[in-house]
Amino acid sequence: MRLRLTPRDTTFFDLFAASAQHLVTGSNLLGEMLGASSAARKELNKRMSEAEHLADEATHQIMRRLNQTFVTPFDRDDIYMLASALDDCMDFMDEAADLMVLYKIGELPPRVADQVQVLQRAAELTAEAMPRLRSMDSLAEYWVEVNRLENQADKSYRKLLAQLFDEISDPILLLKLKEIVEKLEEAADAFEKVANAVETIALKES
Repeated sequence: MRLRLTPRDTTFFDLFAASAQHLVTGSNLLGEMLGASSAARKELNKRMSEAEHLADEATHQIMRRLNQTFVTPFDRDDIYMLASALDDCMDFMDEAADLMVLYKIGELPPRVADQVQVLQRAAELTAEAMPRLRSMDSLAEYWVEVNRLENQADKSYRKLLAQLFDEISDPILLLKLKEIVEKLEEAADAFEKVANAVETIALKES
């Protein structure tokens, strides 16, 4: 059995877990926004902005801790990579939500719900995985499933783009919807980067 010289300080693990919980909140708010009225969507977007600010603060806490800590639980570059990837997930979801309101989008295409469902599941899996960084146990299933979800998101994204170009005749509306679905796709890619970062850390620590 490999002797681990990991510090007893669990602050990084707690901060990663907190950061991932904000992603769950953000993805669920996106889900609520899909079928919401214009007024309700504005209120949900305010809550999304609040969640994004909390996620930013969690990222800043990780970075501050990284700068103040001499001995870290795993590679410093990997801590930075993971924190940045978690932050990207929230940023892209926040941007998509903001655009729905700013562009005054009415009813969204049904396939957008497929994208958001992937993000919700990826967020749940990420939140479940972060506490397991302490022991590095049972993480392989997480990154395999998130990679599968990202492939699913890619297919959904391509089908949705094709649908938009086939069915939307208003070029301005087409551009608005295209930008929103692109942000959702970028969020799915960011969740995959989180999973890849976790895989890198786990392989180094094994």
